[in-house]
Amino acid sequence: MRKIPGISGPDHIQTKQLRIARLAKESPERVLTSLAHYIDEFWMYEAYRRTKKGKATGVDGMTAKEFEQDLMGNLKDLVEKLKSGSYKAPPVRRIYLDKPGGGERPIGIPTFSDKVMQRAVTMLLEPIYEQDFHDFSYGSRPQRSAHQAISAMRDQLWYQGGCWVVEIDISGFFDAIDHGKLRDVLDNRVRDGVLRRTIDKWLRAGVMEGECFSRPENGTPQGGVVSPLLANIFLHEVMDNWFVKEVRPRMGKAARMVRYADDILMFFESYEAAKKVLEVTQKRFKKYGLEIHPKKSKITDFRKPVGRKQPKKSHEHSKTFDFLGFTFYWGIGRKGFWALKCKTRKKSFQSGLKNISAWCEKHRHFKVQWQHQKLSEKLRGHYGYFGRIGNLNAMSHFRWEVVRVWKYWLNRRSQQRHMQWAKFQECLEKNPLPVPKITIR
Repeated sequence: MRKIPGISGPDHIQTKQLRIARLAKESPERVLTSLAHYIDEFWMYEAYRRTKKGKATGVDGMTAKEFEQDLMGNLKDLVEKLKSGSYKAPPVRRIYLDKPGGGERPIGIPTFSDKVMQRAVTMLLEPIYEQDFHDFSYGSRPQRSAHQAISAMRDQLWYQGGCWVVEIDISGFFDAIDHGKLRDVLDNRVRDGVLRRTIDKWLRAGVMEGECFSRPENGTPQGGVVSPLLANIFLHEVMDNWFVKEVRPRMGKAARMVRYADDILMFFESYEAAKKVLEVTQKRFKKYGLEIHPKKSKITDFRKPVGRKQPKKSHEHSKTFDFLGFTFYWGIGRKGFWALKCKTRKKSFQSGLKNISAWCEKHRHFKVQWQHQKLSEKLRGHYGYFGRIGNLNAMSHFRWEVVRVWKYWLNRRSQQRHMQWAKFQECLEKNPLPVPKITIR
């Protein structure tokens, strides 16, 4: 990233954000009405610096490189349009990507300038709501990750010795958020006219699919930088605050919760409490225009099994639940005691393998050395996320399946049909795929 003369570094922006955070923390009940003045050319430049420079373009066709050709002029223009209220949020360009298992996945692509503007507003809202968010919320927050959510969940289960787990799945959450309800939630904390008008423009921007334009009545901006934060703010009011103020006081300290974006787990000591809260949660969500998926939302008896040892055929307890790509279960540890364990979720395993198979099919005619390099990167990425302690067997199995898939598609090349395992083994010795490693304990 080139240095722009006269533009201060991120430390200057961080000082402003700390000032905003201090104001929000000192007055948790205060509604903030004057915030847009913090956004100037320096702020907008930092927003540009933090914006990903992907090749995909929005409806205007402008790339990040083209935007950078008159960088300061474009940034000044964005600031002026924001302050004057003349900024017009362009529609999001929708494309479809093939799913490995069949079907298509819709993807929204905003224009690059819109990404920068959304990043600037996100940088302003984050310091405010970070003072309000609860510790059990982990998704789409600075310095927080999915593995921190998993570790917090494991600690809670281990501390309680197991419990009744309530899994909440929200049907089409990001597309179901009611705009009117979201505005009401934002009113509780931020009423700056400039920011609120800009957010409203994003909510009404619509979607461009080919030559067809549509304007969804619900949902956060598709593919937008600000979308995860708005969704988090909405669920903070709908779920988190309600759980802390209404559920926990009635259920006692045993009632706990962990949330990562729209993946929600609640823990209770009794089935009756879990069932009652699940029923009330459905009513709560309905009030805000959300629906709980009837099949994916469930109660699991995840209490620690009684007894020290079990027969070898029953080394794994039958009751399990899924969270963030892992399946959690009670299993026998090395010392013969029941221990909380995890493995790659079956659906995540199959999805990851289908992605690699589709990639191998598409690139089977490329040089083997290049394929080896890219496959190694994909495997290291898989190990980086799923490399939790206790999951070594699942990762080893995944690597073995990747080897089989790679051989299959190399065998489909016209010049290498009917390649035997001995010949492929020689190829593997020259181009060894990385072995799994435990990276998270």
